[in-house]
Amino acid sequence: MREWRDFSDSKSYFDLKEYDRAAYFLRGCKSQKAYFLYMYSRYLSGEKKKDDETVDSLGPLEKGQVKNEALRELRVELSKKHKARELDGFGLYLYGVVLRKLDLVKEAIDVFVEAAHVLPLHWGAWLELCNLITDKEMLKFLSLPDTWMKEFFLAHIYTELQLIEEALQKYQSLIDAGFSKSTYIISQIAVAYHNIRDIDKALSIFNELRKQDPYRIENMDTFSNLLYVRSMKPELSYLAHNLCEIDKYRVETCCVIGNYYSLRSQHEKAALYFQRALKLNPRYLGAWTLMGHEYMEMKNTSAAIQAYRHAIEVNKRDYRAWYGLGQTYEILKMPFYCLYYYRRAHQLRPNDSRMLVALGECYEKLNQLVEAKKCYWRAYAVGDVEKMALVKLAKLHEQLNESEQAAQCYIKYIQDIYSCGEIVEHLEVSTAFRYLAQYYFKCKLWDEASACAQKCCAFNDTREEGKALLRQILQLRNQGETSYISAFPVALAWRTGAAGAQG
Repeated sequence: MREWRDFSDSKSYFDLKEYDRAAYFLRGCKSQKAYFLYMYSRYLSGEKKKDDETVDSLGPLEKGQVKNEALRELRVELSKKHKARELDGFGLYLYGVVLRKLDLVKEAIDVFVEAAHVLPLHWGAWLELCNLITDKEMLKFLSLPDTWMKEFFLAHIYTELQLIEEALQKYQSLIDAGFSKSTYIISQIAVAYHNIRDIDKALSIFNELRKQDPYRIENMDTFSNLLYVRSMKPELSYLAHNLCEIDKYRVETCCVIGNYYSLRSQHEKAALYFQRALKLNPRYLGAWTLMGHEYMEMKNTSAAIQAYRHAIEVNKRDYRAWYGLGQTYEILKMPFYCLYYYRRAHQLRPNDSRMLVALGECYEKLNQLVEAKKCYWRAYAVGDVEKMALVKLAKLHEQLNESEQAAQCYIKYIQDIYSCGEIVEHLEVSTAFRYLAQYYFKCKLWDEASACAQKCCAFNDTREEGKALLRQILQLRNQGETSYISAFPVALAWRTGAAGAQG
């Protein structure tokens, strides 16, 4: 009776975040439930003191040295219980968290797997395990319990590891198995499409989700990222106001409002809201990354570096933070540093052309031109989202006096731009036509040179050069120079490309 009374009182103190007080009244209790609450209270007390010291510390170096002093003591006590097999599923979960915090990753993985076996429905243990898995090979060696929760875990980890096709298959099988009404699965599918930058599909799913569950707040920060990328200011404004009415003290709400101010170029206000989100949850990954972006916009590189580093501490698989660090060190003109961070981002997103282009630029600055060419070609091969890889590759060939390869790249670039039906606003299109006009002129292919020169006349920056080249071609033709069919494969390629461009 007395133990129940102490447990009940301690639970009230725990809910009030008076962790030391809760632990004091639980110190003599024997039940597993009471023991877990006792140890968890001590752990959270140490975390709270660490956060308080972090706020009071002066600089980033001091902040990095602040530790949870209770961890080592907790590890010793939990280790004894673990060896005696006296820990239940929740106790194992806490032991795994303590080991992870002490950077004992291998031991933590083993304990979380054990926790999943003992208590398969505890999603917290699965999530913690997910944060420690770095690749698919590592996943193969885990002996996981054969339950339906394992399918949710695998779908989640595939999404985190950017194995989107596998993730979508898992989610589809869960829908077929009877979870078709699950808004969690629908939102995760939307997140998966967001991760592969299929923005239209992701937006469509999120809009459908909002109709089904208009008061849902989870993942709405991801939805706001999509609206931000598409510059959908009215929709983002409506979402921010709507979430503010539902619950303005949720982390996701603060992130959505931050994105709204960022889209309006009010970066100081945006950073303030991301800071608010982090006060609510210091381990919220998205807020750290987004705050880093805002500091970048404000040219505060030291604060941006600190924010991105915090994001990596929370989740080492966050490619956006690695990429952000690369950009920051690029601004600071430290190419060896940015090469390291871009490589890490590329490892996490091997088929993302932005990472490959950034790597190529970095290699170019370090005069490692062979590596740069490989990166640009790979970026084109995987699907260049920004349509810049071929131009950069062409300029590199140009720099190395590899004129035929440069021409081939410019031709492919022009064909891609016109074939996708975009309004041609790329500044590099005029550069491509100018180079090709000069190249064909040198090869005495007057028809092709004339066609490219005429295209140059459509752009302000190349108009005069185009007119001058047309006059030269006309003069040479009048003098009796004749065009001849070249053995160059480029000429043939241009004829197929010109038809598309003129059409």
